[in-house]
Amino acid sequence: MATPMSSLLEEVSREHLPYPPATPEEVAAFERRVGWKLDPDLRAFYLHCNGAELAARPSRTSFSILPLHKIVRARVAIYGEDDDKWGPASVYALCDVQDGNYVLVDVARLENGRYPLFDGEHEARPAPAYCRQIARSFSEFLEQALRTRRGHS
Repeated sequence: MATPMSSLLEEVSREHLPYPPATPEEVAAFERRVGWKLDPDLRAFYLHCNGAELAARPSRTSFSILPLHKIVRARVAIYGEDDDKWGPASVYALCDVQDGNYVLVDVARLENGRYPLFDGEHEARPAPAYCRQIARSFSEFLEQALRTRRGHS
């Protein structure tokens, strides 16, 4: 059974390094800038914390869930060009894995009211054609990430 988003957010605040919450005005400005609406999971996260550094276990690198102002199209984040040859305009970099790779959200693929997330490897060209789906929603991704950080597989 999935962990409720409220419990995941409490764990982020308790065990990791969340940024201060986004204001409703910042969320609205972000949605105007990108031309899509945050789904309920993402909205809850960003109103709780506008990004976060998930602390790593000693043997693992940490990663950053990007603040709203740093979310850009995946093709810009990964390849430095906003060009269709690097993938669709609907795919955005949501989380910097800090090894040149990103966790991506495809806002053209709303499923059960949530956007799916993908493993955005910079070696995959164009993104996300060769990227595998890693979660059906942001809450599922966050639960997996927190479980990994706790040392459970």
